[in-house]
Formats: sequence, C-alpha cells, structure tokens
Amino acid sequence: MNKMFFLWMGVAVSAMTWNTSYAQEEQESAEVYLEEYTDEFQENFFEALKQKGIQNYDRAIELLLKCKQLDPNDNVVDYELSKAYLLDKKFVQAQEYGIEALLSEPSDYWYLDNLVSVLEQQGSPIETIKAQIPYGNQKLKENLALCYFKRKQYADAQKILKELGNSSLALELGRKINDSIQGEKEKIVVPIVQKEERNTDDPVAQIRTQLEKLLAASDYKSALNIAKEALDSYPLQPYFYFAYGTSLNNTSNANMAIEVLESGLDYLLDDGALQNNMYKELAKAYTSIGNDQKANEYLNKINSGL
Repeated sequence: MNKMFFLWMGVAVSAMTWNTSYAQEEQESAEVYLEEYTDEFQENFFEALKQKGIQNYDRAIELLLKCKQLDPNDNVVDYELSKAYLLDKKFVQAQEYGIEALLSEPSDYWYLDNLVSVLEQQGSPIETIKAQIPYGNQKLKENLALCYFKRKQYADAQKILKELGNSSLALELGRKINDSIQGEKEKIVVPIVQKEERNTDDPVAQIRTQLEKLLAASDYKSALNIAKEALDSYPLQPYFYFAYGTSLNNTSNANMAIEVLESGLDYLLDDGALQNNMYKELAKAYTSIGNDQKANEYLNKINSGL
C-alpha cells in the first residue's frame, strides 16, 4: 500500500463504517496513516479537489498550498498542485511541482503522464528535464513509452522502446505501435465471448475473472488493490483501467477514477460493452464532483444498442 492510496481513501475511511470482512491489517494500516494528518489537512485537501473539479483553480491552489505547509513532503499534494497549476495555465509552477512528485515516486505512471502534459503545453520535449528526473529508471522509461503511445506519438514511443531492450512490455507495445501505424485494428483486451471459453492458463484472463467477481459482489476495497497491481503489470489492458477506475469511484475517490478511466479509453478497440461501462463510470464520477456538464457528455456517448 502506498501513501497515495491511503490519502485518496481518506474520505471513505472517515465517512463510512469498514466492512467486517475487509482484512484487519488493511484497516489498521489506514487508520495509522490517517492519524498523521490533522483535520485541517484533510479538509483543505478534499475541498481543493472539489474546487478544482468546478474549475475554481485559484482557490484549489490556495488550499493545496496550505496542505503543503502542513506536510511539505507529501507527494500527492505536489501532484495535485501541478495539475491545478497546469489547468490554470501557470506552466512554470506546474512543471516544478510535477517534477517534485515524480522524484518522490519515479515509477508512478500518473505522475509522469501529468509531467508530460505540462511539457506538451509548453512545447518542450522530455529532453529539457532529463537531468532533473531519474531518467535511467526502467519503469519510468516504460511509462514514458506508454504516455507517448496513448498520445499517438508513435515515433517518440519507438525511440524510448529502443532504450528498453527486449522487455515483455517493450515487445508488446512495439507490436501495438506497428499495428497502429499500419492502420490495422487489433484487440488489446482478451477476446472473450463467454467466460467458459477463457484460457485458464492465461494470467490476464485469471485476473480479469477474479476482478469481475469482486465487482459483481460490490467488494470494491478488495478489487482496488488487485486492479492496481494488474494495471502495473499489464498497462495495455483496458479492462484493468475499468476495474481500477470503478473501484476508485466506489471508494470515494472520483477524481482519481476520472484520470484512470479516461486514460483507459485510449487503449480501447472494438469493445463497445466495455466502452459503455467506462462511460457510465465516468458519468457517475463527474456527477459526484459536481461537474454535470461532463457527466452528461459521457451519458450521451453511451450506445444503448449494446
């Protein structure tokens, strides 16, 4: 369990009673973690997310800076500050806090993805900050290739892949890039018509089956950890974005759910049912943060014929 997870779980921990079937050690770990934060920190942090959601960026930044004063070393605050500054078109500050967040967790995909967005808005390549980040980190390079692939910047992605050697992710992503360049469509998800047809020896199919059961049982806390680990291991599988985003959405973390689900849409090909489910979760997430316009946009995208 990382620090980010427990902070984003803060609302759920404080607002609802824990399910007795949830592992006791997880509950105790979360309680110990949350004890580190004052009520003032939590109030400021979650109010900041609310203000950012309604596009009141100046107020969100003000509240996040208060959190930064209360805990100068919190990488989640750095990440949220970077995103708020980016939305407010204050690129220098966005880059500064984006780098700080990434330095704290170089293997975190979302921190890197945010930083790439900051650089794009300024028209700057990753080379301009190479000396400021642990660029030699293997996971960071894999994430960077994924960031470029998601943005359809295939030449940049291929350049990074050459630095990765023959890792399994590099080989798989290389095939996806080649198919995209050639204009071919290839399913990223496991091609499944009926559950009994799944290859039981396929670890992706096994994890998906496990997650489907947990989501069907509304056991979102258990699904959260499994989906996060699955996404770390198989970042090209859109179903794991859906499972992780749905789990976040149902454990009072709509803001992160939106990021995960919208990122997962970039990896979808020819799976209308999964796409509809992602749209529904996104509509739910945007509704929960008070952005009815975006919620309606996703509701209108749902194909009722599926």
